[in-house]
Amino acid sequence: MAEQPKERLDRINELAKKDRSVGLTPEEKIERQQLREAYLKDFRAGLRDQIEHTQVFDKKGKELTSKKVQKIQREHGWRKD
Repeated sequence: MAEQPKERLDRINELAKKDRSVGLTPEEKIERQQLREAYLKDFRAGLRDQIEHTQVFDKKGKELTSKKVQKIQREHGWRKD
């Protein structure tokens, strides 16, 4: 998965701590929402990328990767079959 920028995570945690202790200004609430949205966007993209690159096999070596994922892998040129 794509790694989240450390500065973003630090700022999200800083705002969360401040919100629990003294509260946030309206501007900080907007910033927190924007940071959360960016975090989730990157997280989802990373998870999608990881799933699309994964192949699943049973103990006998038969591939169990879903047809949908196999199709995506072919479209990206990651599969030769």
